[in-house]
Amino acid sequence: MVHADEQQIIDLEQEFWRTIMEKDTDASVAMLPDRSMVVGAQGAALLTRDDYRRMADQAEGSWKLKSFRLDDVSVMFPRADVAVIAYTVTEEMDVDDQSLTLKAADATTWVREDGGWRACLHTESLLGDPFGRDRTAA
Repeated sequence: MVHADEQQIIDLEQEFWRTIMEKDTDASVAMLPDRSMVVGAQGAALLTRDDYRRMADQAEGSWKLKSFRLDDVSVMFPRADVAVIAYTVTEEMDVDDQSLTLKAADATTWVREDGGWRACLHTESLLGDPFGRDRTAA
């Protein structure tokens, strides 16, 4: 059984994904602190809210998230005002007008700020061979 505090973080994570899928950048930005970090296949970046908005605008024509599913979700609270959620995600998307299914391991650190939770750090790692051998040409 999921504790109410854990469910709140799961719901926030789902909501953030929904804002991406619906291209509701204003709602996404409202869930971020003044500065946040994102880490993934393209590297690591420190973003302001304006940076995030520009990044979302640039992605507008190149990809579209059609659906997502979070599995194997774990939530922990290292402190009362910090929550970490980790899960695997299956993303159905269109990238450059091609359908794509992406499977990844994601984590988000949420920090309680001004009475609400803000997504301070998000990471995404594509699932596969840890040495990348499944992505190299034979």
